Amino acid sequence: MPPVVAPRPIWVLLALMTATVALASFVLTPWLDLEPCHLCIFQRTLFMLMALLAALTAALLQPDWRRFGARLTGLLFLGFAALGSGVAAYQSWLQWQPVGEVSCIGGQLGPIERLVEWLGQQAPSLFMASGFCEDEQLTILGLSLANWAFLIFGAALVAGAWALWRSARRM
Repeated sequence: MPPVVAPRPIWVLLALMTATVALASFVLTPWLDLEPCHLCIFQRTLFMLMALLAALTAALLQPDWRRFGARLTGLLFLGFAALGSGVAAYQSWLQWQPVGEVSCIGGQLGPIERLVEWLGQQAPSLFMASGFCEDEQLTILGLSLANWAFLIFGAALVAGAWALWRSARRM
């Protein structure tokens, strides 16, 4: 029977992966003169939170009372990954519509937009939304950044669910 990877290295890898994605978004935005939208900034924030939660989950996987904390942070990670998948899927859908048909700009700000606006007031260089969600400013291998975010959120969701399930079986 092939050896099974332990959950802790998976959580460490997920922490590194999501932190790298968040850091890449911080670096690429000014370097390529990109204008992130509210959904882009929200996804960036989710990746940052997921990196923290994955690192905490890895640190808390111990054979004692801290396992409850690991389960809690792991479940929060999965929730943020699912939320991020939905947001990235919605943004991808916006980008696939004919130009001028749909827009993310509306009259009332929703909860995501209000959060991003507040974050932008606190740290404009990191969280200021200045673009439109339906614009594909950068494509890599034929996929927009929203498409890539969807794939990464989905992969994180699957890997995190497996690691959480695996750690529950070992207890």
